[in-house]
Parts: sequence; structure tokens; C-alpha cells
Amino acid sequence: MSTSNAIPEGRHDNKRKGNGSRPDGEFRRALLAGAFALALLLPSAAFAEEPVPAVAPGKAAVTAVDNLLITTPPPPPNVRKPVLSWGTGNGKSYWIPAVEILGFEALLNGYGRIFDPDLVDEKYSEGHKVYSVTPSTIWRHLTKGPWGFDGDSFQINQIQHPYQGAVYQGFARSAGIGFWESSAYTFLGSFVWEVAGETTKPSINDQVASGIGGSFLGEPLFRLASLVLEDGGDNPGFWRELGAAVLSPPTGFNRLAFGDRFKGVFPSHNPATFTRLRLGTSLTDHVAGISNVPVDRTEVTGDYSLSYGLPGKKGYTYDRPFDYFHFQFTAVSGRSAFENIMTRGLLFGKKYEAGDDYRGVWGLYGSFDYISPQVFRVSSTALSLGTTGQWWLSRAIALQGSALGGIGYGAGGTVRASEDRDYHYGGSVQGILTARLIFGDKAMFDLTGREYYISGFGSTQQDGSERIFRGNASFTVSVYKRHALGIEYVMSNRDASSSNVPNSHQTVGTWSIAYNFLGDSRFGAVEWRPAVIEGR
Repeated sequence: MSTSNAIPEGRHDNKRKGNGSRPDGEFRRALLAGAFALALLLPSAAFAEEPVPAVAPGKAAVTAVDNLLITTPPPPPNVRKPVLSWGTGNGKSYWIPAVEILGFEALLNGYGRIFDPDLVDEKYSEGHKVYSVTPSTIWRHLTKGPWGFDGDSFQINQIQHPYQGAVYQGFARSAGIGFWESSAYTFLGSFVWEVAGETTKPSINDQVASGIGGSFLGEPLFRLASLVLEDGGDNPGFWRELGAAVLSPPTGFNRLAFGDRFKGVFPSHNPATFTRLRLGTSLTDHVAGISNVPVDRTEVTGDYSLSYGLPGKKGYTYDRPFDYFHFQFTAVSGRSAFENIMTRGLLFGKKYEAGDDYRGVWGLYGSFDYISPQVFRVSSTALSLGTTGQWWLSRAIALQGSALGGIGYGAGGTVRASEDRDYHYGGSVQGILTARLIFGDKAMFDLTGREYYISGFGSTQQDGSERIFRGNASFTVSVYKRHALGIEYVMSNRDASSSNVPNSHQTVGTWSIAYNFLGDSRFGAVEWRPAVIEGR
């Protein structure tokens, strides 16, 4: 689609202590259901233009290797038909999401009043029942605060609160509002909950996780739901409507509650995408350092990842936030339940090229990460400068990758078998480097390195720090069309220091083998070069 057709966008704990929003069990079941809904995207996910051979390399040996690596003909391109009524006229509302967010928060508070009416937190709610909000507690929070840090578990603060913010984002986006305006709804919705949702003191960490991290998590979920609906044409069937509702419940609610008013689907503009669903088993063969909880040596794993808006697609632009993003979710059968939820998206950016064989995009990215390799965990909401690109090394071999570095606000710590807070917050510095080497339609090799430094800045524990590194290496081989097998090794390291706790070092190493279902038989390589060889 040309630029002229683009539509502009303007705790493991069962008992919680502090600003929680919903029970762990229900939340886990909801997110696990979302993993199954993602499968609806896979059959039609091969949107990256399949490579067609360009000018043959000069050396006969390289040509021969390329011929061996490409044996399947490119399928017809999948072109989505946009539904252009989204966000225009009666398909857009500023009042409806505002009422929905307030209503959602009222339901959360009512749920707490009914099912946990006597919950009192002596430290954070000053002896008041947590959900017994009154005009006087609201006024005190507004005028005096004091804003601080709560004592909720890591999962409540770093998964449930960002997901709560994602719900706010979804209400606004599915009502036809652009990303930045919806982000304002998310931030204000989080503020209202901190002030009027509970009697606990307003929490800085929750405001960041819900108000900002919620937008960075909610936008990919909204776009995933929109892809499911868009692939269904003018009249998505029951299963696509259900899948979209599981991925983004606010989107499903608005489509059901308001009939045709919000039936318009957000236009994707036909991005180049690559999806991968992995199902397998893992073996943790190396654990070093202090472990306060039992380690599940073997686990069943499920992983879904989507790269959306890969550089190189002809006619595709990056005019809207998250026109490029990468999303990954991993669930395990062990006590961790969620090993990681990670997303990064381009907020402001510009595409560029170098010669005939390289295409890229660079700019400012927003990210939300949650990583929990059994014995410790880290989470971060951040802004980073960086680039994403693809380089054709030969006619059949391509190298894709990203390099980002930035600052944010994070949390990190070891895992303890108690309800006491076992982590600390602080300003963070982080970076990520990824590389994917694609060998035609035969195989791909992935490398990813992430590092987080969580300081004592902006924290009650100013002398503490966390340095966490996570590296992934995997090799995937095509078996038949979009079916593949892969092996992966993940190494996670944590070094922490504090005046109250001796310096600690923890390491976890895990092997996994998995069946892969791919959204693209060419592993997502985007083709923009002219075709010079016919009949392939």
C-alpha cells in the first residue's frame, strides 16, 4: 500500500500485599489461553515476500550452494484487504474507553471487596482494609500521597500490572484512537487506580509498569488481534473473533458490545512478518550459586514469537508507532509458568538502505521485558535507540539483526519461597544484540544477547545493584515446508551487590529441543531484489 493510502494515527503468592489487581491463577489461565489463540496467525503468516533469485554470484561454487539452499518456489503474495472504517467517523470515540477504563477499575475494586474483604496491609495501607476506598483516602492520596514503592510479589507488579495497563491500551485502541492518545489513557488509567483503586499508598513502580509498560505490551496484543481479524476478510468467522478476543479482550468486548460501530479493523498496511511457534521440552543442566527454590530440571515448553514490519518490504512505511515490533512469549510447565514476555517496538523511526543488498530502519524503540529463569528474574520498561535490518550476503543467504541500547526503569532479584519482596527497583541501562543467519529455505541460526544493569537510582535500596545477562543460541532445520526441528541453549547470569546481602552470583543453563511451525518457509527473509532467474 502506498504512503498516500496510509491512515494516520493522531506470586506465585495467593495472598497479596499491596497494589495487586487480580488473582494469579486466573491471570495465568488467561495468558495461557492467549498462547493458543496465537495459532490463528500462523497459517497465513507468510507475509514476507519470498526471495526470488537476483543476479547470480560470480563464483560457481557460491551459485551451487545457493541453488541447494533454495528448492521451493515462492508462493503467491498474501495481500490483506484493509477495512478503512477503523478510527473514522462513528468508528471512533473518546468517551467510551474513558468510561470502560473506570468501569474496569470499579470491577477490580469490587472483586477485592467481595473475595478479600478483610485484607489489611499494616505497612502500605496504614491499617485500612486494602479495598475499602473512601473519598477521604482518595483525597489523601491526591494531596499528600506519599508516592513510594509497594510490597507486592514480582509477578503481580511485573506481569499483572503491565497486563492491566495493556487492557487500558486495548480499550482505547479498539475504539479507534491512535497510539499516543491511547497511551495517555493508559497512563491516566494507571494513575486513577493508584489513587482511587486501593487504600495502599500510590506506587511509583506500578505507575511505570502499568502506565508505560502497559502501552508497550498492549499495542502488540492489539495488533496481533487485528491481524487475526484482518485475515478473515470483511466478515471474520466465529473462531477469528474468539481468537482476537483472547489476544486483546478489550477489542473483543468493544466489537461485541457496540455492534457495527467498532467492527472496522485496524489496517496493517501489509507488513513483512515472520512467526514461529515452538513446542518441545527443556533440560536445565547447569545451576550455580544460591538457589532458594527447587529447580525444575525438565519442563515442557511453548514459545511464540512474531516479527512485524521487517525492513525491505516494498511500499511499506514506518509512519505509525509499532509499525515495526518484535513480540515473544514463553510458557513452561514448571513453577515459573511464564519464563519470558518480551516486546520492543519502533516509536519514531526512518527506513534506510545501503547499496542493493541492505535495508533497515532506525529510531527510538519502546520495550517491555519480563524474564524469569527459575532462580532469579528481571523486568524492565525502557526507551532505546537502535536499528533493525537485513543484509543479503548472497542470492540465498541473508543476515537479519537488531542492535539497541537505552535506559529505563527495572526490577531484579532472586526468587525466594516467601511473600516478602525479594527484588529491588532502580533506574536501568540495557542493551540487546540479535542476529539471524538464514540459509535459503533449509535452516537458520539465531543468536541473541541481552544485558540489564539495575542501579539504586530511584529506589529505596540505593546501594544495591543487579547486572543480568541472558544469551540464546539456536539452530533450526526445515523438515517439510513450514515444519522444522530446532535445538536451543539459553544461558542466564545474575551478579548482585548490596550492603545488606553478601554479593551473589547465579547462573542457569538450559538446553531445549522443539518442533517448530513456521509462518514462512524461507524463515522470514524479505526479498526486494529484482528477479533475473526464471522458473524457480
